[in-house]
Amino acid sequence: QVHLVESGGGLVQPGGSLRLSCQASGSADTLFRMGWFRQAPGKQREVVATLTTDDYQDIPPSVRGRFTISRDFAKNSVYLQMNNLKPDDTAVYYCNAMRWLGDSNSWGQGTQVTVSS
Repeated sequence: QVHLVESGGGLVQPGGSLRLSCQASGSADTLFRMGWFRQAPGKQREVVATLTTDDYQDIPPSVRGRFTISRDFAKNSVYLQMNNLKPDDTAVYYCNAMRWLGDSNSWGQGTQVTVSS
């Protein structure tokens, strides 16, 4: 597994924007998949956005058009630009990585995103 460190969470008003960053370490190779999941209180962890080295994106309808994922493949880092945030986006956001297809998941420690007026 790899070590993942997130940054960029915080408190924002509805309609605002935040950018999350995640840096991986412990892998000399480009990670196959990197992305973001989130978990709200009392709910299961859910995918927010993932991006593979063959450019496949998994972005659910709930955030599509508002959230954008990007990667720096050379640095093994991943970013999540979140626009038009809604109170339902409030959750702990976790960085996720997979070294190759079928590998076990690596997780960051999580960063809190709170959308509230």
